[in-house]
Amino acid sequence: MTNQESKDLLKKYIEGKCDQEETAWVESWYLNTANDDAVPSPEEIEAAYNHISAKLPKNERHAIRRSYFSIAATILLCLSVAAYFTFRQSSSNSENTASIVKQNDLPPGSNKAILTLGNGRHIVLTGASNGKIAQQGNMAISKTAEGQIVYNGTDNGTAAPIYNTTATPRGGEYHLTLADGTNVWLNAASSITYPTAFTGHDRTVQITGEVYFEVSHDQHKPFRVISRGQAVEVLGTHFNINAYDDEPSIKTTLFEGAVKVSRDTKSAILKPGEQAVDNINSSSIHVTNDFNSEEVIAWKNGKFYFDYTDINTVMRQIARWYDVDVVYQGKIPSKRLSGSFTKYTNASKALSILEYAGINFKIEGRRIIVK
Repeated sequence: MTNQESKDLLKKYIEGKCDQEETAWVESWYLNTANDDAVPSPEEIEAAYNHISAKLPKNERHAIRRSYFSIAATILLCLSVAAYFTFRQSSSNSENTASIVKQNDLPPGSNKAILTLGNGRHIVLTGASNGKIAQQGNMAISKTAEGQIVYNGTDNGTAAPIYNTTATPRGGEYHLTLADGTNVWLNAASSITYPTAFTGHDRTVQITGEVYFEVSHDQHKPFRVISRGQAVEVLGTHFNINAYDDEPSIKTTLFEGAVKVSRDTKSAILKPGEQAVDNINSSSIHVTNDFNSEEVIAWKNGKFYFDYTDINTVMRQIARWYDVDVVYQGKIPSKRLSGSFTKYTNASKALSILEYAGINFKIEGRRIIVK
């Protein structure tokens, strides 16, 4: 790509006219972490941030956070894009071909899950026909044309509750609607166990992995989510819980309404725009608003989104989505990554974008080797 072509591409991006692939290319520059010596002064950073933000279309402005590293990377992107891209284009043609050995490329994850009924019957939702797929008590379970699971019916409250579980494998995601109208999105390697009808004084579900909720309001029946021994209580709200076993803490992020997060004797009440970080080994639940909300729900919106994220966290997301094991060859890279791109692309393409941060990968079977 020539200097002029790279300038034209950047201009399209600033004007919001890039298609999905062009956007991924531009944002891959953003993934390149700068050397400390090249970072401008705080005053230059602030001035450049204001200049760049004013030029971006409204729907892109929130993608740039006012943090030292991400703003510095954005400035370097805009000031040296032609020189950087010309250098990268000449070197990456050979480096990328050598570093990503596509012995067998890996497709991205997709809409798939397994529904386990109260009687132990398993239904593979990916292959299930649209329409009614099961009956549990007075509840009819249906699959819509969009692949969503919906519970419809009534319950007189006299029968013992029947519990179902919807679980996604690694490389899967799914959306379902519970009997009370609550919408649930499951990330890869996640699950939710719930009654087919909420007949008691509350609405309690149990999850693993990562789940986004849009809870139907019912002031008489609080909604409770149990995950790794933590409880989240709400009446009606939008929130995300990341409770993977291989993550160091449980993160509950509130977007709308109010929730109470508790474990044992510790608890915290969240307001919209706050996140509770529950480290199982700590004596308290830390509440913060210093996080990137777009990064939290990027998975639900079809993206990978990294904001100065360490390589271990990045690769855990890659591993879940592409259903692979990650192996580090040599010392684990210390670089942090910032940027976003679609998750609906083959693994080799996603890794080639990440390589702009100077980290090399190789695909071998269902393993990704980080070098």
